[in-house]
Amino acid sequence: MGKTIETGNNAVKEINGTGVNIDYLNETAPKIEREVSGIGNEAWKVASRNRMCSRPLKESEIGLPVILVTNNLIEEVKQKNNVVANGRNRRVLKDIGNLVNDRALQVKKPVTDVSNVVGAGKGPVATRVATKKLVEKKHVPETVIVISSDDESEKSKLVGRRVSKEGSSRKDVKTLTSILTARSKAACGLAKKPEQSLVNIDATDLENELAAVEYVDDIYKFYKLTEADGRVHDYMHLQPDINAKMRSILVDWLVEVHRKFELMPETLYLTINIIDRFLAVKVVPRRELQLVGISSMLIACKYEEIWAPEVGDFICISDNAYIREQVLTMEKAILGKLEWYLTVPTPYVFLVRYIKASVLSDKEMENMVFFLAELGLMQYPVVIMFCPSLIAASAVYAARCTLDKSPFWTETLKHHTGYSEDMLMDCAKLLVKFHSASAESKLKAVQKKFSGADRGAVALLTPAKSLLAQSS
Repeated sequence: MGKTIETGNNAVKEINGTGVNIDYLNETAPKIEREVSGIGNEAWKVASRNRMCSRPLKESEIGLPVILVTNNLIEEVKQKNNVVANGRNRRVLKDIGNLVNDRALQVKKPVTDVSNVVGAGKGPVATRVATKKLVEKKHVPETVIVISSDDESEKSKLVGRRVSKEGSSRKDVKTLTSILTARSKAACGLAKKPEQSLVNIDATDLENELAAVEYVDDIYKFYKLTEADGRVHDYMHLQPDINAKMRSILVDWLVEVHRKFELMPETLYLTINIIDRFLAVKVVPRRELQLVGISSMLIACKYEEIWAPEVGDFICISDNAYIREQVLTMEKAILGKLEWYLTVPTPYVFLVRYIKASVLSDKEMENMVFFLAELGLMQYPVVIMFCPSLIAASAVYAARCTLDKSPFWTETLKHHTGYSEDMLMDCAKLLVKFHSASAESKLKAVQKKFSGADRGAVALLTPAKSLLAQSS
């Protein structure tokens, strides 16, 4: 192979007649590698340690094995720096400043035992010692400046705990304003009730497009806002020729006409509304009161019915008391006085919704509610004292008391009607009073209507004793 020539501390090996200086290899190669790859001073330190041997190198210790050791160490340093660079590029915002050396040590490959590379136990001790020192040095973490908090930093943990404690203490603190506001809402009954006590009455109509579940709440809010426009107040003092009893007789007769023509329930309620509104703005002689009644029902039929009765039908049912021209003239006069304003929320609009809110309501419950409502509409004091929504809610409450439904008034009904039990008490007492007197009254149309089997004979049931005792 060649021979070893000793020259002081330098060792030169002649390979194939060419002299290779070991110092030249140890000094020049790392410099070139460092300049090309930019890997730092690690390779330079390795090469410097390799040439610090105090004795001449033997033939088996020089040449290719030493160069391989140096190259392997250079590759290890490259891998370390590449992992460090990747760690810096891929770190998340939370890990700013907690970087890298720990991550690099976790992902890097284990260093191969240098003793296995250098002649399987025959290599120089100095080289192994230098390599072990290099490996140990590589495990020393660099100084890291912590910018943000991290779970691995004890100081950051303490700061985080302190902040969290302060945050939780701030959440628990209640200001005087919030305390006073909560007490005011509780005193006024505005505190929110638990949602578990409210029943979703529209759950079964989600697939029914005609139910308009998405808009029904807004529709009834609008009805509540506009019901005052269609409400009448005391007007009998403006009518010198008619009185409240005559009005009741007219309504009782119209109930029979409505039943005879088999009209929709909405038609009856709208008819009574049109009559009251017209009488509130126009003085009517006694002889024309029935004409006002049939003309108002003609208008309501045109508004509500699919197949409305003709003018001749109303003339016939009034025993030819009026002629066709009179009916048409009165119809025109009514529409002119009301300014064609017919889309008004009558009690029927609210009755339908409130009966639905009376959960577990059956046909008997529905018939009882309509019976009490029609008894109330026939009485002048009820119409002028209470708004349509209150009449409807009171009819539902009185019906539940009559049928002994427990509880008499639920949170669901209170939510949808907007009335408490105390607010309904006055009107409900009147309705129950009319129910108890209906059997002996001369006005039998409503009593007869709800005494039949098709209406469940609810008019024959005993009135609510609890409300009768309070009214007496």
